[in-house]
Amino acid sequence: MTSLIDLYAQRVAAGDITPDPAQEAVLPEFERIRAELAQPVKKSFFRKAPPPPMGLYLWGGVGRGKSMLMDMFVDQLNVPARRVHFHAFMQEIHTAMHKARQDGVEDSLAPVAAQVAKEVKVLAFDEMQITDITDAMIVGRLFEILFNAGVVVVTTSNRVPDDLYKNGLNRQLFLPFIEVLKEKMCVWELISPNDYRQNRLAGEEVYFSPINAESRQKIREVWEHLTGGPAGPLILTVKGREVEIPQFRNGVARASFYDLCGKMLGAGDYLALAENVKVLILEDIPRLGRSNFNEAKRFVTLIDALYEAGTKLIVSAADEPESLYIEGEGVFEFERTASRLREMQSASWGQRD
Repeated sequence: MTSLIDLYAQRVAAGDITPDPAQEAVLPEFERIRAELAQPVKKSFFRKAPPPPMGLYLWGGVGRGKSMLMDMFVDQLNVPARRVHFHAFMQEIHTAMHKARQDGVEDSLAPVAAQVAKEVKVLAFDEMQITDITDAMIVGRLFEILFNAGVVVVTTSNRVPDDLYKNGLNRQLFLPFIEVLKEKMCVWELISPNDYRQNRLAGEEVYFSPINAESRQKIREVWEHLTGGPAGPLILTVKGREVEIPQFRNGVARASFYDLCGKMLGAGDYLALAENVKVLILEDIPRLGRSNFNEAKRFVTLIDALYEAGTKLIVSAADEPESLYIEGEGVFEFERTASRLREMQSASWGQRD
């Protein structure tokens, strides 16, 4: 099996990736885990199995290559592993616990966590962040069960562990989990001046109009360029409700205007979206006016949330921003939205402090 250090060098030599000292510095940590897991376990009646290797908590700014390194690591493992977005994983846990309760299981978390531990040796999470109190209240015991079962956890995050669930309700109950993370995982900050996701979009067109076969093809190309792999839905939990984003991978989401503005969503939903997504591809924005006034109001709220969060926006629309909303109540208010849509097209957008 090729080491991750050698594989990275091969990809640099092939021109597939750009060499980055910050990425190269963390490769030995990934390789340590891969190599230890690759060692055959000698079973003995008189000797305990060796402890699993310490995991890795890799954090840093967006677009620094954390997900790329994670993908490379998982692809080289020879043990059962699962690569999943952290938020999607927690949704699965909640769903499984709900089913267990319906089946009369009093401690619904224990069998769910045990089943996960039975299926995998490595859990590779993308973008660990905890904003929901229901996640915060179970994640400590969940990880304790997984760690005790020998599951190795490797995760990326935009936050240092001490900032997880920051300012959250009853956060003091969550603090022991942070200490467990530090004990079971090597915490590594990926400090790189390069934002590769932003660089991939630098100078690229991000607003496609009108909506036709050509613009749809360009949107597909942008999506494939940014994600480079299969995607699944992102389920956001907002005040006990589930909001589904149809496609999501590596911080990039893709949805239609109807998905986000044709449904009864509000500011809280859009804020949750902005917190969890670094790039949003929004397709098929129609002309706005009296006939779709409610959808137009939601669109304004959505753009405000994305703007304040500095989220990168790529859209296909029926017309240019200034011509999207030309009649009916709300035209004056939409001028600010049109201005923001223009500003969000700039190559420097998303690089704000």
